[in-house]
Amino acid sequence: MSILDKQLTPSPRRRSHRRLYTILGIVVILVAILFIFTNVGNDVAFIGHFVTPPQHFTYSGHSDYVSAVAWSPDGKRIASASGDHTAQVWDASNGGHVLTYRRHSADVLTLAWSPNGQYIATGSLDNTVQIWNPTSGAQVYTYHGQSGAVFDLAWSPDNTRIASASSDGTVKIWDALTGNNIVTYTGPSSLRGGVAASNAVAWSPDGTYLAIGGLGPAILISTTTGQIIGYYGPDSGQAHSVAFSSNGQYLAIGRDNTTVEVWEVATKTKVYIYNGHSDDVFTLAWSPDGKRIASGGGDATVQVWDALSGGHEYTYRGHVDYYWGHFTSGQQVDTVAWSPDGKQIASGSTDNTVQVWRPQ
Repeated sequence: MSILDKQLTPSPRRRSHRRLYTILGIVVILVAILFIFTNVGNDVAFIGHFVTPPQHFTYSGHSDYVSAVAWSPDGKRIASASGDHTAQVWDASNGGHVLTYRRHSADVLTLAWSPNGQYIATGSLDNTVQIWNPTSGAQVYTYHGQSGAVFDLAWSPDNTRIASASSDGTVKIWDALTGNNIVTYTGPSSLRGGVAASNAVAWSPDGTYLAIGGLGPAILISTTTGQIIGYYGPDSGQAHSVAFSSNGQYLAIGRDNTTVEVWEVATKTKVYIYNGHSDDVFTLAWSPDGKRIASGGGDATVQVWDALSGGHEYTYRGHVDYYWGHFTSGQQVDTVAWSPDGKQIASGSTDNTVQVWRPQ
């Protein structure tokens, strides 16, 4: 075979860069339009914020909205409840998964860690409260005393009783391990007929009183007799959340009119109204030292403020902002909880995350 008959190796084809140039051109045009029709300073700030690592860590173990969070009494773990029908326990320092509790058949709406750290109680859309071991996940007891979804629950300070609030309009106080009913409170009549749902419960630090939020004002009842002790707030609207200060002197109430009211319990005197939110306030918590309050709501922010004066200190936007690793915006913050040492806050949202951060 002569060299003339030998098939020549074709020269390598030049790779066309036309597609790359087209994409770059489109990007340049879009950026130019962005800078022409928007505030340049804001655009630069947004880009800087987007690529700056956030000063918090995010737990992303849930596949649906996060309804409740609670720290273990020693501050080492966090439990979270979700619309994905689970409650999960995880390491508070790094988000390492510990266990998933799967005994509920519907959304888990509320969760509380017992003061002695031995149990977790969860309430659900399946109308039950379930008590279980946070280390093994073993179920201890299931309470069937309410005929509607359990919206909120709280352990008594001495670990022996649980108060649960339900969509059936009742709040029940019962023995935490046997389910024996101690007190039943039935809320006011709904404007649509029947009994209005009870939204929230909180024990006073000495275990004497229970605060209840629902239709109209928040109320205080005796935890032994169920007798109404006092009313706190307007007769209209909804009280979504209630929380006592650590000394029991004050009661904070998150409402559907975008405010938080702070009342002196003994005198039934309103101390001030916090107006920092622009939507319903669904959750609030006092710092362990009683000096600050954190509140979250339908505006997807958590706000931290002076508990005695109402002076605003800090707004956390980690659930609503877009940044690297967080590409979905929560519609609301459903739950906030201070760490036992008061140095961090855990917040859960409809963005399906729990975020742990420092209240600067």
